[in-house]
Parts: sequence; C-alpha cells; structure tokens
Amino acid sequence: MKKLIIQENQKGFLFKNGRYVRLLEAGRYYLSGNSEVVLSDLGEPLRVSNCVLDTLLADKAVSRQTVAIEVADEQLALHFVNGNFVSALRCGRYAFWSTVDRHEFRLVDISTPEVDDCVPAYIFSKLPVGCYIKIEVAEYQRARLYFDRKLVRMLDAGVYYFWKTGVKVEADFVDTRLTQMNITGQEILTQDKVSLRINFVCSYRVTDYVRILTEIDDYEEQMHVAAQLALRDYVGRYRLDEILENKDQLSRHVYEKLKAKEQELFVEITDADVKDIILPGEIREIMNTVLVAEKRAQANVITRREEVASTRSLLNTARMMEENRTLYKLKELEYIERICENVGNITLNGSGDLLSQLACMLRSGNSGSTNAAGSVIGGADAQYGG
Repeated sequence: MKKLIIQENQKGFLFKNGRYVRLLEAGRYYLSGNSEVVLSDLGEPLRVSNCVLDTLLADKAVSRQTVAIEVADEQLALHFVNGNFVSALRCGRYAFWSTVDRHEFRLVDISTPEVDDCVPAYIFSKLPVGCYIKIEVAEYQRARLYFDRKLVRMLDAGVYYFWKTGVKVEADFVDTRLTQMNITGQEILTQDKVSLRINFVCSYRVTDYVRILTEIDDYEEQMHVAAQLALRDYVGRYRLDEILENKDQLSRHVYEKLKAKEQELFVEITDADVKDIILPGEIREIMNTVLVAEKRAQANVITRREEVASTRSLLNTARMMEENRTLYKLKELEYIERICENVGNITLNGSGDLLSQLACMLRSGNSGSTNAAGSVIGGADAQYGG
C-alpha cells in the first residue's frame, strides 16, 4: 500500500488499471499497486495528460466544481479571474476550478482584423504579440489602412490594434505637416543664350491623402517637373539682365503655375521662391568687372561733388568777409588763435596794439616761420623766447 496526502489547494483524480474512477478531495489516502492518482492545483486549468477533458467533466462531482468554455475557430476567449484579465484562449475546450476563484469569459470574433469596441485596449499589453498587430499614428501623421492590399480607410492620430488573422494588415503613413521641395541645379538658357543654374524651393501640404495615392503616380515627381517647365518657360523669354533685375517676378510666375495645378495634384502650394541663380564662371568675372567699374565711377562722382561743395563754401565765406569787415576780423582772430595754440612764447616790441602787431607780422613777407620749439620769430621789432 502507498500513502498519498492531497493538500487543501489540490484535487486528485483516481485511476485504476489506467481507467478514471473518481475525484478525490483533500485528505490522506492509501493506494494499492494498480491505483494511480493525478493531482491538479486549484489555481491551474483542469488538465490531465492520460485522460481527455470530456471524460473528467462527465463526472458530476467534477462538473459541479468547475467552469468550462469552448472556443471555436476564428474566436478568442478573454479569460478574467475575479474580474482581472489573465489570458486569451485560442480555439479548444478549457476547464477551470471554480471552488476558489471566479472565472469569466468573453468570446471575441477574430474572423476579421477589426477589434470590437467591447475589447478594452489595456489587455493588448498582456496578450502575446502573435495575437495582434499594433499601429501607431503620430500627431502630425495620417495613415492609409489596407487589408490584403485593399484600402479600407484613413486612420487619424492614435494607437490602433488589429487581430492577426489570415488577412494581411498594412499601414501607409502620410506626413500632414508643411513639406518643402527643393529643385536644384536646373541649367536653363536665357534669351541671350546665357546658361543659368537656378535653385528653386517651394512648400506644399497634401490635401487628399487617398486620391493622391490612387489617381497619381509619384505626385512629388510631377510637382518637380511642373516647376521645371515653369522655370524654363520664364527664363527662355528674357535676357540675363532682365532676369537678375526681376527675380521676384520669376518666383511669382512659377508660383502661379504651380497653384494652377493644385486641384489635379491634390496639394496646397503655400510658397515658392528662387533660392539661388548661379552664373557661369566667365559671366561672373565680367559682371564683377562691371560692378567694380560702376563703384569706382560712383566714388569719383562723390569726390567731385564734395570738391565742388567745398569750393563753393570757400567762395561764399570769402564773399561774406569781403562785404563785412567785422566778420573778416573775427576770422583773422580765429586763425591767429589756431597758430598761437602751437606756439610756446611770443615777445613783441614796438608801438601799436597787440592784435595789430600780430596781424601785421603774419601778413608781412619778411615774417619768419615757426621754429621747432614752437615760437614765432618776428621781424626787426620782434624778439622771441622758447
């Protein structure tokens, strides 16, 4: 005889000669040589390796203490224990002990990828990743949803879940922000046969996310070609100097051409402008030479204008002093003052007032010069000191 103890959180299934006999509750048992007991924990699903589930559930003692659920093909059973989600059950038959915990099941149809609104989103973090597909759409995006490569609908910003079934689920993301397109290095001949390289930039926003995919093949390339043609149309009709002087007019021309194609391209053109106009090397050198010559001519004109103004000012001053002796005297005193600022000492002897002697000395042809020490040397009547 063998002794067996079944714990309080266990049940036992008695088998004799390989055949199921009955359910054993918690307690102590003695088994003969041809008897076998398989233990089952109350917190685990009801499962016995050497017996099918239907045989066990046919026992009324077992069926009264268990709850069973059968999940069909293309179904998923959400398993809740005491109100908390535990797992998802695929197709098959399952049984759980109900003596301790409360088990609830919610059957979900997964024949299509769409997730029913009754399924709470939080359970997906607890499901195996092989059960579902997750699609995240950012705030600045829209997404085109496809089932088996067939467009279903547009998805706004958010997080979406789809059941992983035989249907292939894909998402194509579209940026809703303002987008910039650069058209670089376009070599175009002007009317006077000068080859220009023009860099152009335009900004746009997609307006119809479905039709731009289903009705247009590569809308960006078509916008690029439309801008190129508009540039060539304008540049070919004008000379180089006219193009350089009217760069804004070139930008407006291309912008209007692109705006005219908004409806058929399903975009909104918000801005278009010339970024750079690059001249050939020899043309650049010629224009630099012309620019230098123009600036020199402008500088010469300014110099001559200032000389004329200065001469006119001197002439006006001379006329005023000739007409007004007092003004002449004041001007004379002003220059004497400037001279005296650079002279150390001046000693004068003779008759007459000081100002008259200074003025006479400065006008005299025999007057000396200012020496290195900063003194004025007068004529026969003047003595000086350093």
